[in-house]
Amino acid sequence: MSGPPRAVKKAPAIPVDFGAEVPDLEFFAAPGAERPVPQHRKLSEYVLEHRRDVGLSAACVVAVVLFQLAAPVVIRHTVDGLADGTLGRAGLAWDLALFLGLTLAGAALSLGMRALPLRLSHRVELDLRNDVFAHLASLDPAFYREVRTGDLMTRMASDIAMVRDYIGQGLLQGLRSVAVCVLAFGAMAVTSLKLTLVMVALFPPMILVFFLLIAVIRRRHESVQEQYAEISNYAQESFAGIRTVRGFAIEPLREAGFAALSRELIRRNISLGFVQNPLWPLFGLWFSLGVLGLLVFGGRMIVGGTLTLGELIQFQQYLLFMQWPMLAIGWTASLLQRGRASWRRIEEILARAPTIADGPGTDAALARVDGDIEFREVTVRAGGRALLDRVSLRIPRGSTVAVTGPTGSGKTLLVSLLPRLLDPTEGEVRIGGRDLRAYPLATLRAALGVAPQEPVLFSDTLEGNLTFGLDAPTHETALWASALAHLHDDAVALPQQYETFIGERGVTLSGGQRQRTAIGRAVARRPDYLILDDVLAAVDTQTEAAILEKLRPVLAGRTAILVSHRASTLRHADLLVVLEDGRITATGTHEELAARPGYYRDLVRMQELEAELEGRP
Repeated sequence: MSGPPRAVKKAPAIPVDFGAEVPDLEFFAAPGAERPVPQHRKLSEYVLEHRRDVGLSAACVVAVVLFQLAAPVVIRHTVDGLADGTLGRAGLAWDLALFLGLTLAGAALSLGMRALPLRLSHRVELDLRNDVFAHLASLDPAFYREVRTGDLMTRMASDIAMVRDYIGQGLLQGLRSVAVCVLAFGAMAVTSLKLTLVMVALFPPMILVFFLLIAVIRRRHESVQEQYAEISNYAQESFAGIRTVRGFAIEPLREAGFAALSRELIRRNISLGFVQNPLWPLFGLWFSLGVLGLLVFGGRMIVGGTLTLGELIQFQQYLLFMQWPMLAIGWTASLLQRGRASWRRIEEILARAPTIADGPGTDAALARVDGDIEFREVTVRAGGRALLDRVSLRIPRGSTVAVTGPTGSGKTLLVSLLPRLLDPTEGEVRIGGRDLRAYPLATLRAALGVAPQEPVLFSDTLEGNLTFGLDAPTHETALWASALAHLHDDAVALPQQYETFIGERGVTLSGGQRQRTAIGRAVARRPDYLILDDVLAAVDTQTEAAILEKLRPVLAGRTAILVSHRASTLRHADLLVVLEDGRITATGTHEELAARPGYYRDLVRMQELEAELEGRP
């Protein structure tokens, strides 16, 4: 191929949507092929990957709690010393300085106690987002036909954010609450075992109610997240199909549907709050009962002479110190339950294994794909029927083969086998004498350039879409690819020419411009094998002729497969293949098939008649 030298990225080819001819069914590997067992990291592994931050967080929490527990000891010493007259002015000054030092040290360490878990949570969030995105990119088209985009967006955004808070705030408040409960109760027991037992006696009923509420919180949070997914999906579908919505004047209907989903979300959130909010009053009640027990039993012990006023104040300080951590237990528990529910939703994605993947038969040493393409008795079954039925075909290296046939005959399905968007149920597809499964997916797909019938463009400039997937894209390459696709005149007419932002899915371009952009994107990769799947359907015959004329030097010397319904496109191929009902019914040159009774001759005559009626040559 002529043109500037390019370094083509050896990575999976551009995302391909082969259009409507692939049924909305899940395709599986050939019988007997084992589906790979997915292996994904546990959440604890993500956290322990940053074990240094975990250790520092725990150390800061323990240090802060110890400093805060030491302060009441100073208060007791001061109060009892003043009460019995044993504390002089120098001793009082020392106690005040010690109390101030403990307070300042605790405050300084609190900064680290709060910052370290939050930093850890964001690092885990980054790792998790990257892993989830990479895993989603490895899954097959069947997965995306099965799972709605709105649900995936909710899991990528809201659920991962919930897991981040689960790790950050959950780790911070969880460590603090555990440290406070263990160390503070220990200090309270040393101060007065009898009063400590009174406090402990209040725990059983609180714990029972606590666990009952937590189980309900988890279920209702999952319900809320599912409703968020419903809203995201509804909005995504509405905005993606806004032309259809406006064309049918059903904006009020869609708005009413969105309002109904939003009302249901509010109802579920209120239902969640109904069981979540009592956690705070529950722990507030526990604290109030603790203060009441302290006054009753502590007062009697002071009167009886078994407890000093300083010890009572010290015990009260410990109880006050426990107030926020105890109240935070309810909030933390709710946070942890929401995080666990969100993690399970993320795990559902990570647990999905790609149907098409490198397997035991893959030869990692194969770095190049070269040779003839051969379909050997290929059958693809789905939904109880054969979509391709014992197809056998050899495509010599460097030849151009055209595939035609009625809509739904399996043309797109046939070329979908080459980049392994699916594997045959029976038979083999080979290149260079090797089964496609022997090639690493990255190697196989890097050798292919695919322009689908319904191209997917990205929210980028026109130049960015033309050079998508290249290691070192340049403006010269974009110009070259655009010229081959007969797109240059359209490009320079755009507001910012090649730097024009074409919008999501290329909405600012016409159907023909999107198809020609897909052609340019495919040839810019300089592939050894080029697949053009009915990419000229949306252009007029004059543009089609111009594109084919410019593509002839590109097709020379490389293997090309053209899928089309137009005889004007098909006639230039070295070999024509007619598919009907999933079977090859005829092969030959244009001249041979045009003279032979059958589908192709009828197609040629019909299009010749249409050309005569329209006054076209």
